[in-house]
Amino acid sequence: MTDGYCLHLAESYLQESVAPHAGDIDAGFDALQLALQGLGDRALLALKVPKQWQGKGLSPLEFHHFQETVASYSGALAFLQTQHQTAGALLANGTNEALKCAYLPSMGTGEVLVGVGFSHLRRQGKPTLTALEVDSGYELTGNVPWITGFGFFHHFIIGATLPTGEAVYGLMPLENLVQPAGGTLQFSPPMQLAAMESTNTVSARLEGWFLEKDCLITIEPRDRICEKDKKNVLNASSFALGCAKAGLTILQTAYHKKQFPFLLEAHNALEQELENCRCAILENLQTQTLNFEQRLSLRAEAIHLAQRCAQAAITASSGAANGKSHPAQRVYREALMFAVVAQTPAVMEATLAQLLSPFPRRV
Repeated sequence: MTDGYCLHLAESYLQESVAPHAGDIDAGFDALQLALQGLGDRALLALKVPKQWQGKGLSPLEFHHFQETVASYSGALAFLQTQHQTAGALLANGTNEALKCAYLPSMGTGEVLVGVGFSHLRRQGKPTLTALEVDSGYELTGNVPWITGFGFFHHFIIGATLPTGEAVYGLMPLENLVQPAGGTLQFSPPMQLAAMESTNTVSARLEGWFLEKDCLITIEPRDRICEKDKKNVLNASSFALGCAKAGLTILQTAYHKKQFPFLLEAHNALEQELENCRCAILENLQTQTLNFEQRLSLRAEAIHLAQRCAQAAITASSGAANGKSHPAQRVYREALMFAVVAQTPAVMEATLAQLLSPFPRRV
């Protein structure tokens, strides 16, 4: 199976099986679970995992295309499946060969599903979750504020901070448990969220939880996650671009229904802006020629375009867009979510600067 075939297979599945049910997928667990398994049935859930581990080994550019395409059909599915894709890539790049053998071959089909819980490592100040090295493992205590996929995923990769500032990454069960020695793992009920609530995002509390060294994936130096965020600042732009495309699809539908020339003019103008931004991002993924400030500006531009295209979809849909089940309302909420996914202080600043600018700007 070629990489191009993977992308074609995904597009066909999304058009035929996800697009007609995007509202249900956004609203409910069962529909989202079915959509996720549909990707698994087509072996599309380990796209960044090397082929030696039964993954597809897609390049960053190819994976960006995939992520953008999924987001253009369903933000909830895009956000949920990327947790698993991220887990697969981290596990494949880790040092624990036994875990790779046990989990990676089954991740592409969804037979094994794994989430992530380490975004808190980006936060400044006192760590929310700490790790102490003990005999044969690590003792974890603290809070994990954000874990998506409770009830969907069987395990998740946790990140905890050692006294040295290094980060321990380990594989954990995604269920409430008490260990024989007294360690506890307790999850909150799913959060009530404005967007993508069906993805079942929870928080967790750990008290003296023993993470065996057999479950250790890797230990990374202090601030490595921040370095990765800076290097990969354009990665999450795929979600915003896909969301913008979804908004333009709704705007185009409104034009065909109402035949107002200004709707077509608005669609064409925004579509051209989106294509310009998209081409600049894709070119950099191939050439890696832009500096950090330029890449950051493009990320903010993509976020702004998603918001503007979603607003255009709302406006063109008139009062009907106020209905919670209306496609424009869903895309509008997705634009909210994708504005803050993988957000860092630098991305926050650039996003606000973009909102203060009268026109999309690039460095």
